[in-house]
Amino acid sequence: MKSQVIETFGEPSVFQYKEISKPELKPGYVLVQVKATSVNPIDTKVRAGAVPTVAPEFPAVLHGDVAGLVSAVGEGVTEFKIGDEVIGCAGGFRGTDGGALAEFMLADVDLLAHKPKNLTMEEAAALPLVAITAWEALFNRAKLIPGQNILIHASSGGVGHIAIQLAKWGGATVYTTASSQEKLEIGTRLGADVTINYREESVHDYVQKYTDGKGFDIVFDTVGGENLDRSFEAAAVHGTVIAIATRSTHDLSPVHLKGLSLHVTFMLLKIVNKDMHKHYGEILKKIARVVEEGKLRPLVDSNIFTFDEVSKAHEYMESGKAIGKIVLKNCW
Repeated sequence: MKSQVIETFGEPSVFQYKEISKPELKPGYVLVQVKATSVNPIDTKVRAGAVPTVAPEFPAVLHGDVAGLVSAVGEGVTEFKIGDEVIGCAGGFRGTDGGALAEFMLADVDLLAHKPKNLTMEEAAALPLVAITAWEALFNRAKLIPGQNILIHASSGGVGHIAIQLAKWGGATVYTTASSQEKLEIGTRLGADVTINYREESVHDYVQKYTDGKGFDIVFDTVGGENLDRSFEAAAVHGTVIAIATRSTHDLSPVHLKGLSLHVTFMLLKIVNKDMHKHYGEILKKIARVVEEGKLRPLVDSNIFTFDEVSKAHEYMESGKAIGKIVLKNCW
């Protein structure tokens, strides 16, 4: 079958077209005819060799997010049948059976859900990793409840734009930050109650302005680095900070002084550990229902790439110019 593979870590140019064997079906798995995938920051990090502990063996087919059609069903599979439209984050990392940058992908059914009927394949492929991450962070870690106020950083980011919609669905009052008027408007369209230009307002100023200096019940940091320190500053006493990028060093004095709870969400842990797969599949099914209720929709960048343009897609991701998710469609 046709595929894009890497045989060494490196720049986006390391991708190369290659004919490889179609995966062999096994019990508990389905063979998915891939229609689309999306680029996540972790995909570029795997390609570059920045996270070798989760990288698959060479030659490697990357990308976890997939939308496609079930073309074959393994022994013991009852939930899916040939022809079903499915989504999932089901490969491209250590311990999985190949990624989505190929004509077919072998996927553990515990990592899949039926594709929401109101999404195209391209839209659906943008959903799994970021939506699972946001759900895990908001509902399983932060235990968000109706009536709380939450600050979500990066309104147009992959995880951030999904988190805004899920937090609103969960009954929270949502505040979000962005760096430009265009991105602030996106936050408003997605349902945020208040948008904040972090380049024009300091943390102290917007905490004073919107919470009378008390801080936010929950702060969801999807950025990392120095922004995590700003998240500590923005959180209320006994508040909760959730982070998805914490490979950095920080002074935890504010965490101590405020009695904060700090949670780190790294969704790949449950991808590379097979005994945790079912949990993510259950989350994805819940997300699909929210999508079909019309309460959640992925934001897809206007630049759509093909699988033959995967190097360009990775370059675009690393340029920081994308608005929402970068999607690739399979034209093979």
